[in-house]
Amino acid sequence: FQKTEAPRPPGAKDLHAYPWDKSSLKSMPVDLQQFEKLDAYALKVNVKNSVEELVKALLKQARTDLEKVRAIWMWICHHIEYDVVGYHNKSQLSSKPRDVLQMGKSICEGYAELFEHMCSLAGIQCKKLSGHAKGHGYKTGQTFTGDSDHAWNAVYLEGRWHLLDSTWGSGSVDDSFTKFTYRYNEFYFLTHPALFINNHFPDNSNWQLLKPTLTLKEFENNMLHSSNFYMLGLLAAHPETPIIQTVNGKASVSVDCRPGTLFMFKLKGTDEHGLMTLKKRGMKLDIYPQKTGRHKLEIFAKPSKAEAPDDVFKCVVEYVVECESVDKAMRFPKDLHQPVGPSWFSERQGFLQPSHREPILHTNDGRCSLTFTLGKDISVLTSLHTEGSSLTEDMGRRHVLQIHRGNQIELKVHLPHAGNFVLKIYSKKKSDPGNYDYIFNYLIRCLNTEVKWPAFPRSYSKWLQDYEILEPLSGLLPANRNVQFKLKMHGVAKVLVQAENTYPLTQKKGCWEGTCNTSGCREVFVMVHENANHSFYSHVLKYEVETQ
Repeated sequence: FQKTEAPRPPGAKDLHAYPWDKSSLKSMPVDLQQFEKLDAYALKVNVKNSVEELVKALLKQARTDLEKVRAIWMWICHHIEYDVVGYHNKSQLSSKPRDVLQMGKSICEGYAELFEHMCSLAGIQCKKLSGHAKGHGYKTGQTFTGDSDHAWNAVYLEGRWHLLDSTWGSGSVDDSFTKFTYRYNEFYFLTHPALFINNHFPDNSNWQLLKPTLTLKEFENNMLHSSNFYMLGLLAAHPETPIIQTVNGKASVSVDCRPGTLFMFKLKGTDEHGLMTLKKRGMKLDIYPQKTGRHKLEIFAKPSKAEAPDDVFKCVVEYVVECESVDKAMRFPKDLHQPVGPSWFSERQGFLQPSHREPILHTNDGRCSLTFTLGKDISVLTSLHTEGSSLTEDMGRRHVLQIHRGNQIELKVHLPHAGNFVLKIYSKKKSDPGNYDYIFNYLIRCLNTEVKWPAFPRSYSKWLQDYEILEPLSGLLPANRNVQFKLKMHGVAKVLVQAENTYPLTQKKGCWEGTCNTSGCREVFVMVHENANHSFYSHVLKYEVETQ
């Protein structure tokens, strides 16, 4: 082993600009693929009798100082576990490197001392640092007083100081602080100082390695981003303070990221009291707490193209929302699904050029219409939902009418009454026999209590996708009246309307037209002869008739 000289204190050339310039997660260029062999080797080294023998074995495959540090880091992160019992009974605990190695467990102090000792044996300058950390038990917005509560290291590589935390690199402790789980975290190896300061505040501010340095007050007030935040390629969250006050019952949060990230949120454990929209480069969230007081708001993210099996939603940022007044008007139906409104995700599923880009549709007369250009080979299913039992599943489908013209689809919605409604849109490939997949939804709001639209007529399987009802659109016809019919249909030989009597429609310019009288019947059917030589009819539409 070569002798290391005394570590020099950090100077101007060690410093990085603050805030983070969004360039790299590390403080020096690191190619993780080049470490694959070395990492695999280091994990397999199984020497427990002395620290010297362990370092000797690890260095067999390491040439550069960076490789030596990496081998030591990898070994410690995968072989030393956090001592949850010792943490609660520190007097019995030794953080001497030899004891840590024998026991195979320690608290942060022992991790840092073992790291420092192994580096010095390998001829690498390394320093144990102590300070405050936003680690286990940290509460949003809390202050730090008294002695430091965490330890980590600085290593000297290629003429500059770099930071790492092998305790946090090794895994995590559960909420009750009784169980440690190995879960390797690359983020804490040579972390960029402008990101490291997010949850590590050294007793000696020179070891922030930042220009300018932060005060303890700034550290306390700064937003805590989890390592997942940066590992998922997220760039910023707004607001940048962890505690948000509602204004008139509303608070807003947004996240900037690289394209293709999916988000979800929980306010006090549920996603009912918000409206989240997905943007090309992030998301926007409006929160409407339905109770006053302090609420925990968690934001989760995951990549949309799942690469690894552990690509589940991970918590990336937490806020505390302080709510002074409640906006009761912004109570959302239980059926509303986050995110709301169209996005790059619905576009990817083939719903292009939406006529309405906002998540909420306001209608005064209880009617609205949305159009999309549809991708190839897509079949669409829609349904309308509201609070309470006013809409059965079947009726919820019949309050939305699909009209297809070429590759355009129009969705006409007629609301049965005032209130908040959810329009859900599902699709599948026409060529797929399987079920429809949920794609996205809108919130539709109508305050006009006069509104009372009947459902559209019921259609049967012989009613083809590109047929169109011009009139009557209402599925409920007046009694004892002559009703005008006008239907756009092709490829049929005859069309009849069956009421008390049967009324044939005549073909004019691609439309079948005529009148029928509704007296003496409760139901009216539209029937077609697909072929002039056939004697049987197929039902295509069914209308109800108002009772007297």
